[in-house]
Order: sequence, then structure tokens, then C-alpha cells
Amino acid sequence: MNLFIAICIAQYGENKNSLLDDLGVRVVKPLVVVANHIHVCLMEVQNTNLTGKLLVAMPGMGDPRFEHSVVYISSHSEDGAMGLIVNKPNQKLELIALLGHLDISAGPATPEVSVYFGGPVEQSRGFLLHSVDYIGDPDTVLIDSHFALTATVDVLKELAQGTGPETCLLALGYSGWSAGQLEAELLANGWLTCEASPEIVFQLANADKWAAALASLGVDPMMLSAQSGRA
Repeated sequence: MNLFIAICIAQYGENKNSLLDDLGVRVVKPLVVVANHIHVCLMEVQNTNLTGKLLVAMPGMGDPRFEHSVVYISSHSEDGAMGLIVNKPNQKLELIALLGHLDISAGPATPEVSVYFGGPVEQSRGFLLHSVDYIGDPDTVLIDSHFALTATVDVLKELAQGTGPETCLLALGYSGWSAGQLEAELLANGWLTCEASPEIVFQLANADKWAAALASLGVDPMMLSAQSGRA
């Protein structure tokens, strides 16, 4: 059973900027030259699979929902991408209250698990991003050697009993990109990408994750600007 939680949170519109607008292209050369350049860049980006990586929002990316966000990419293919924001806690809900909404009893063994704003898509749906020690649920998706994803009520029941994954975070909603959309945002300098580590995703304070992700690339946040290029 998919994990659905009846919570009303404001919905947001889609950013409909064109690729040329996002790239800031001024057509001062023949359009075919610009188009060929964009095509080559898109081909390079499209050949990179970001599953299991982190997206790090660049300053001035133009979407306040993702300002200073760190997004764990759980799935990426030619059809699109899906990820969870891992540094924006949901201020309106705690795990104990959420379990109550689902008629799941919490007890002494129930761990402290943070609830996050995972993204603007399907914000009534829950996703548990966790360590790979828990693979008991048949619907658990093993992403790599460090991370797995489960989106069922059963995993919350086990979590409440203290038998769930050792390390995890719970996200409401997710971040989604249609085919080619994430690649265009990367070309528009909206994101940097870096390796995902359990330390950044699970252990660091939320306020420190963005800077830590940049530091893993050797990037000083103070040196960034809205005009910075993609590393």
C-alpha cells in the first residue's frame, strides 16, 4: 500500500521558462550555431545518470521552493527524474503526530525521525529514505550501497515498533522533473551535483547540509553568485 497522508499544504505553479530564457542566450550569431551548441551540451548532460547523487541549488536559480536546497535523486532516466529535498524540515508536522493520523501507535521504541518537505509534487504522499540495513518490505527500492527508499505504511508500523531502518528521514511530497527538464536546469546553472553521503543526508544539521555539499566539491558558498557557472 502506498503511503498517503491527509495533510493540506499549498500547491505551487510550474516554472515555464523556455530553454533559451533559462540559458540566457542572446542570438547574436546565426540561430543554427546557437541551436547546435545547445544540442551538444544537452547530449553531454543527458549521458549522465544522477541516480544516487545530490543536487545542490545554486543562488539565484529562480525558484524559491528550492532555495538553498539539497536534493537526493532517487531515480533518473531519459523519462525524467525524482528526488527528495533533505534539508528542509516540515515545520507543521512531527513523526508522532503523523503516526497518529495513520492510527499507528507510537511507543518507547519509536525513534526520533525528522519529517521533511520533500518537494512540491504530491505533498500528501510520504517517502522514507533510509539506510540499506532495512530491506524487509517487498516494495523497498535499493538505490545503492548506502541508500534505499520505501513508500509504504508497513515501514512506518515497523519504525514505530523500533524494528525499522537504523537511519532514515521521512519526506512528504517529492521533487519531480519531466524528460529533459532537469538537464535543462543543469545547463542553466540552476544546480551543482555531488556525491551523496550518509553523513550529509542523515547526520548533519539541516542548516549545514547545503554548505557541506558544496564543500565536498571544493566550493566556498561565499564565492558563489547567481551568475556562477556549473562545476
